[in-house]
Order: sequence, then C-alpha cells, then structure tokens
Amino acid sequence: MSTIRSSSGMLVYNPLLQPDLKLMLVEGDDVGMQQFCEVLNPVIIAEVMQGLDPEDVWRVLASSNIERQAEIFELIDPTQQIELVASVERKHLSSLVEAMSADDRVDLLEHMDEEQLEALLPLIAQAEREEIRKMLSYRENSAGSIMTTEYASLPENVTVSEALSRLRQQAPDSETIYYVFVVNEARHLHGVITLRELILARPGALLADVMRRDVIAVQVDDDREKAARLIAKFDLIALPVLDEVNRLVGIITHDDVLDVVQEEAEEDAYRQSAIQPLEHSYLSTPLLTIAWKRGVWLLVLSIMALGTATVMRAFGKAERDENWLDWFLPLVLASGGNTGSQSATLVIRAMAMATLSQKDRIRMAFRELLTGMILGAVLGLFSWTALQLLFSRDWMQAGVVSLTIALVVTMGTVTGSLLPMFFESLGMDPAIMSNPLIASLSDIVGVVIYFSVAILLL
Repeated sequence: MSTIRSSSGMLVYNPLLQPDLKLMLVEGDDVGMQQFCEVLNPVIIAEVMQGLDPEDVWRVLASSNIERQAEIFELIDPTQQIELVASVERKHLSSLVEAMSADDRVDLLEHMDEEQLEALLPLIAQAEREEIRKMLSYRENSAGSIMTTEYASLPENVTVSEALSRLRQQAPDSETIYYVFVVNEARHLHGVITLRELILARPGALLADVMRRDVIAVQVDDDREKAARLIAKFDLIALPVLDEVNRLVGIITHDDVLDVVQEEAEEDAYRQSAIQPLEHSYLSTPLLTIAWKRGVWLLVLSIMALGTATVMRAFGKAERDENWLDWFLPLVLASGGNTGSQSATLVIRAMAMATLSQKDRIRMAFRELLTGMILGAVLGLFSWTALQLLFSRDWMQAGVVSLTIALVVTMGTVTGSLLPMFFESLGMDPAIMSNPLIASLSDIVGVVIYFSVAILLL
C-alpha cells in the first residue's frame, strides 16, 4: 500500500488537490466530494487525504458507496488507517472490513491492537470471521501472511465452454482471473490454465486436456521472500499457495510481491546502516522510538570501539617507541573496514537474490579470499611506494604498513563474506552484519595485526 510520489520522495497530488478538498469540507459540498471519490484514481484520493483529521476523511468517504470506500481505504497509509479505525463506529467499520480484499483486510487487522480486534470480529459475518482468524494465524513474513483467498478455480472435468461460463460468475469476487487454477473436489491443485489459453482452446475440450500440470507453487509456511523470488524468476502474475496436504488455500499476486520486495529492501538498508527497521514511515514513528532503534546499535558499536582502544593500550610500548605508527593507523583501519563492508554487501545481496547451496557458499567464500589477496597486494604495494616517496619512511617502515594493509584487506573480505553466512545459518537475517559492525570488527583485528607486524619487523 503506497502512494504515488515524485522522484524526490515528496507527495505529488497532496499539495495540489488538498486545498480544494478542504474547501469542499468547509462549504459542505457533498456533490463535489462525491465526484472527488468517484472520478479520481483511488491511489490519488488516498494521497490527497493524507494529513486530514479522521472526521474529515470519513466525511469524504461517506459520499461514496461502501465498495468504493474500501477500495480507497486499502490504499491509505497504515498509520492513518489505525487513526481512522479508532474514530468510527464499529458497525460501519465492520461493513468496510467485509468489503475489503482479503489480503488488505488482514494487513489492517494485523496493525490493530487486541482490544480493537476482539471488539470488531463479532460484528463481521461468520464466514468472513473464520477466514480472517485463519489468515491471522499464519506466521509473520510467511507466504500465507501475504496471500489472498480471492482466486479463480475450476474442476478439471468441465469443458472449456463451461469453464468460461463459470469463470464469468467467479470474476467479480476474484482478485485476478488471468490464471485459473484447476483443482479436484478436495481442492488439491492439479493444474493451471491462463485466460488466454482458455479463450483459444476448443470449446468442447476438457479442462484436464488443455491445462498445464507443472505448476509452480509455495507452501503456506514458506518464507515470503521465496515467493517473491519464484514470481520474479518465472515471470508470474500470481503464485498458488498450498497447505500441508497440498490443498490450494490462496494465491500471491505480483502487486503483493512488489510490496514485499520494497519492505525487504528497506529493512536491509536500515540494518546495513546499523538501525533497527522502522515499522512505519519516518515521520509517523515517534521520536523516542527512532532514538531507541538507532541507539541500541550505537551502544554496541561504542562498546566495540572501546575494544579497539583497549587493544591499542595493550600495544602502548610499541606505539611510544615508534610514534610514527599513529600516522598511518587511519589508513590501515579504513582499508580493512571498507573492504569488509564491500564483501558483506556483495554476499548479502547474493543471498537475497537466490537460495545458495553449501557448495555455492564455499565457492563464494573462496572467491572473496582470492579477491582480498589481490586487492591487499595492490593496495599494499601502493602504500609501500607512497610512504617512501611522500612520508620519507625507509623500506622497512613502509613494509610494516604495506604488509599490514595486505593482511587486513584479506581479513576484511573473509570476515565480510563469512559472517553474513554464519548469521543466516543461525536463522537470523544476514543484513544484521551491517557495514558499521563489520567496520568495527575490522578495526579491532586491524589494530592487533598492525602492531603485531610492527613488533615483529621493527
């Protein structure tokens, strides 16, 4: 659920149309508000109403029928949705929830607190209520949590002509009818046929003879990222979701996957900058919450920085005897940290794009080791030459810095590649190994290597 924004990230239609909408509210222009709701695209309507008081939003929505209200409400920002839920009578809200599509309805209910949910559910029809409870029971971030139960399905023993007739009846209640899923009486998935294939097929042919049986599907408990990868890989419009006994329980559509990809990208961007992901937009998140989500990781990084200082204190004698070593400490630490961050970014991205086998992981780690050795050798040679020409260091002193850089760069690539894999093997998000965290680890090891090399060579 997102609004149309310009390339700079600012709202496009809100500043243009909201003043006119506010004037309609002041003047009580019901006809104008009705045209506003019925003529404009629902995405634009949702954006224009962003920032209005809940009472004003409901006044605008009340000028249209309940189906149109649900269509617009689904596209409103989740934070504003919760504000609207708290300011409307239960009976109207229950009618609105029933009119919403299954997946958007669950998204809304997941954001409501337990008290609001328990007060609302008894007002919803029994069939809808059972479906809602079932959808809410699926694990967060699973395929079941983002699927919709509004899909087109047909038995395999009907003719193409009869299939088209039945499809016309199902169309109003289906999110997409381009894919028609063929099931038996127990709803086990046997095949799939596209609307195009159905139209072009011979009218008297049986569906079982023209459908495709090699159906790409996911289990209801599979991770939603797996569903996103399958839809992208096979260029699908919708992906069927099966339960533990391979019964068709829902579908995931391409627009749901776009939301997943955007959310996962945002979470990875936050984690790689050492910030706990925000649940809502930046401006909708309380200041103390933002401070907490940033402060936890900053505290961890500060503790690691103290570790670096402790290591430097342990090498205090070498530092006093060869005080020029301090000049090049930033160069050494930056080389290891930057290289480790590069490797972590490459590995995390590779793991996000595809499921890697154990052989792939070993191959990736070995490639990063070789890359680190090449980069370390090149940067070490460059530093060895620069220290002699620009800083008048002798070849041995320059050798201390250049050898250290070669080692920390190699170490950085290995650390940056192995740690995300290790965290994923523990069932954790590999993006937790953020760039600042990799850099902090590299700093500690880099200081140890630097002064150890200096003591050995000097």
